[in-house]
Formats: sequence, structure tokens, C-alpha cells
Amino acid sequence: MSIEEQIKEYIARNILFSENGYHYSDEASLLEEGIVDSVAIMELVAYIEESMQIQVKEDEITPDNFDSITRLANYVRRKKEQA
Repeated sequence: MSIEEQIKEYIARNILFSENGYHYSDEASLLEEGIVDSVAIMELVAYIEESMQIQVKEDEITPDNFDSITRLANYVRRKKEQA
């Protein structure tokens, strides 16, 4: 399963409480579309750290890294490469 698929599955089940999957494009803004709020971002950070085995620094929690599935997956890939 790709990083994108893992993140979408987590968001669908644990943030959107949907068994029908994630129905937004990978480029859709998580904030502008109302998919996540500030509390959900923190849940997403905890999930990413645990499941992807990376450490997310506070100053890395930015729209450039966390505002879409594509941006988040690319961020995870960069962090894994640095490790």
C-alpha cells in the first residue's frame, strides 16, 4: 500500500469516520475542504510519527507539508530519506 493510500485510509476511518473511503483528490487542501481541523492535524501528526516511523518537528507542521495528501506523502518520503 502506498503512503498516499495509507494516509487516505487513516483520514477516512479516523477523522471522517467513513467506511466508504476518501473521496477527495490527492491535491485537495485538507484545511480548505474542511477535511481536517487543528485537532485532526495533531492526530494526523501522531499517526504519521507512529506508522511511518519518523519524527515530525513542530516547525514542520506547515501547509507546505500537511495541506494535501500529495504534500504529506512527499514530506514523509523526504523525512525517510533523511533518516
